[in-house]
Amino acid sequence: MALLGGKVAIVTGAGAGLGRSYALALAKEGAAVVVNDLVPADTVVAEIVAAGGRAIANQSNVGSVDGGLALLKATLTAFGAVDILVNNAGILRDASLLKMDEAEWDSVMNVHLKALYCVTRPVFGWMKDNGRGGVIVNTTSTAGIRGNFGQTNYGAAKCGVIGFSTSLALEGKKYGIRVWNIGPAAATALTAHMPDDYKRIFHIDRVAPTLIYMVSALSGEQTGKTLLAGGGWVGEVRFEVHPGYVPSADFDAHELARAVAVGQVMMPDRDPKFVTAYGPAQAAEG
Repeated sequence: MALLGGKVAIVTGAGAGLGRSYALALAKEGAAVVVNDLVPADTVVAEIVAAGGRAIANQSNVGSVDGGLALLKATLTAFGAVDILVNNAGILRDASLLKMDEAEWDSVMNVHLKALYCVTRPVFGWMKDNGRGGVIVNTTSTAGIRGNFGQTNYGAAKCGVIGFSTSLALEGKKYGIRVWNIGPAAATALTAHMPDDYKRIFHIDRVAPTLIYMVSALSGEQTGKTLLAGGGWVGEVRFEVHPGYVPSADFDAHELARAVAVGQVMMPDRDPKFVTAYGPAQAAEG
């Protein structure tokens, strides 16, 4: 039995790459799909229709408020509802910070962060007002969690996605609207520079099953979580708080440095050779 029979899904950036893979997987599970992209998405729609599914193409600019409203309007006109939103559209404008110009910063923020506001706000509002609930999946990246050289713009945007989703999950709970982050690792046009082994292991279609789990009843009432998926591996990532250190009444920077050195303040460093002025860092016990 199809997991998403009778559901309606919007996928941004779905004309190719991961978005296309998501759109095809959603349609295979019975959802009607709005395939949004600035480039023509007719080929993806034709694939879905040829397989017996329902889909329309949409070229609304998700980086504008008017575009977000137009996308929702087109969805409602075609299918009468919206149950699933996948904010997948993305770009890269890689450069080290000192070589990055304003346009390279702004364009990444516009596509990855402003678009979240422009598209999600009207869709979330419709879901709330119609008492239908729904699922929203936003796209993050390991670049936003642990950083990546030459991607201060992309990393900042992708970490911002997590903050957006975590807050929206709280707002959506009482309306039955669940919110996830997905961090895909897949060979796409954005990773064309990677070696062939990467492209084989991190095949694009190995991410979509995680998305289907998120937006279907299989995931129950879970919300506000981030899953990394790719290469046949899936796992949750979350921010953790160290148990911490309680300073003395005469607390100063030297006391803090000593506490750091014995693992009472910071998480274990990725580099076991990390050394402070007070000795090697140690993992906290327990």
